[in-house]
Amino acid sequence: MKKFLGVVLISLSLAACGGGTEEKAGAPAPKSMIKSKVEEKPAAKPADLPETAEIVIEGNDQMKFNMDKIEVYSGQKVKLTLKHVGEMPLASMGHNWTLLAKGVDVMDFGAATATAKETDYMPAGREGDVIAKTKTIGGGEEVTIEFDAPARGMYTFICAFPGHYAMMKGRFLVK
Repeated sequence: MKKFLGVVLISLSLAACGGGTEEKAGAPAPKSMIKSKVEEKPAAKPADLPETAEIVIEGNDQMKFNMDKIEVYSGQKVKLTLKHVGEMPLASMGHNWTLLAKGVDVMDFGAATATAKETDYMPAGREGDVIAKTKTIGGGEEVTIEFDAPARGMYTFICAFPGHYAMMKGRFLVK
């Protein structure tokens, strides 16, 4: 009797759980199964968009940038000024601003900068990994660079001074 009861219970539970794998002919697919393709359209440039995006970013003695996101439009000229608002000298607390190409591993690139003091923290053979870069500056200094914004997408910027990339980084969004 126990065996019979066990077989009946198993049969009932299988019947309750099963049977939903075949779709009825002509019945619409459940919404969870419908996949839609959303086309990504370029962001419309504002009518009053300046030809040049002027950006001022600050780095301090606590190894922090004052912003972690910068937004520009593809093809727009970018005039970026890095201000080191700290007081420590370049040798101990230098900062730069480095825009990495898409797909560059931040940890790998950052580790390579540790042995690149002679080339202002631009690792030899890695020039293709960088879109734009300021020189390294110390407390109280500032530097300005100009470059064309790259293609649409999300990029990463860092301070490439050894060890700083872990804390001094952000997103560079090109619309």
